[in-house]
Amino acid sequence: MWRTCRSPRGPATLELTSIGRQVRARAWGDGAEWAVESLPGLLGADDQVSGFPGEALPASLQQAWRRLARSWRVPRSGLVLEALVAAILEQKVTGVEARRAWRSLLVEVGDQAPGPVPVAMRVSPGADRIRQVPSWQWHRWGVSPRQSSTIVGALSSPGRIEQCATLPAQDARRRLLSLAGVGAWTAAEVSQRALGDPDAVSVGDFHLAHHVVYAFTGRRDGTDEQMLELLAPFDGHRYRVQRLVETAGVLRPARGPRATITDHRRR
Repeated sequence: MWRTCRSPRGPATLELTSIGRQVRARAWGDGAEWAVESLPGLLGADDQVSGFPGEALPASLQQAWRRLARSWRVPRSGLVLEALVAAILEQKVTGVEARRAWRSLLVEVGDQAPGPVPVAMRVSPGADRIRQVPSWQWHRWGVSPRQSSTIVGALSSPGRIEQCATLPAQDARRRLLSLAGVGAWTAAEVSQRALGDPDAVSVGDFHLAHHVVYAFTGRRDGTDEQMLELLAPFDGHRYRVQRLVETAGVLRPARGPRATITDHRRR
C-alpha cells in the first residue's frame, strides 16, 4: 500500500508492506520521519476495544463483530487539516463528486509525491496554497461556493486546527464545530479519520441513520434521533458500531433509481 501526506514537517510518501502480523514501512520526503513515527496510530494501535458491549448488539451484527474485533481498529492519521478539507468537499454531495473534487485539488495544486512511487501520485497542498485558489477554479472542480468559503475560512487559522490532534476528543470536536460551515457531520468525519475517535458518530449523514436503525430493528425509515437512542448503550464506541454496520453489509435495501449526478463544472 502506498500513501502520501503533508505532515507537519513536510511532504511524505509511505510504502507499507504486510508480512504476516507485521507491517514493514519505508518513507521518503521531508516528512518521512514523522510519517514513520505516526504509523502505529495510523494502523490503529492507539484504539482500545476493551469495554465494548458486544453482547448488546443485535443478532444480525454479532458474527460480524466477532470477526471485526480481531482485525480492525479505528485509525488515526493525526492530520486534521487534510481530513477537514476532504470532509468539507464531501458535504451534501455524492461520493463520486467528492472524490472528483479532491483529485482535482491534488492534481492541480498539490505537489509531486517524493520517492519512487509506482504511479503518478500527489501530495495534498498546504493551507497557504489552498487559500490562494480562485473562486472560478473551485467552480471548475465542481465545488460549491459554500464549500469553498468554508474551506478558506477554516484555513485562516491552520495552527489552531492542527492543534486538535493534541486535544481530548470532546475538546477537539468543540473546536471544529466553532468553525463557520462545519457541523456535526463534518466534525465527526474529521474526528474519525484524523483523531481516531471511536465515539464520533456521523449524525446528519444521508444514509447512516436508515442503515443503523434497519440493522437494529428492521425498520426502514430511521432518523438521527432513533439512531442515537439505539447507540446510547455503546457510548464511547458509537463510531465503532457505525463502522460495524457499514462493513457487515446489514444495510437498508435501496429503493428507486440511483440519483443522477449533474455536472455543473462547465456552466
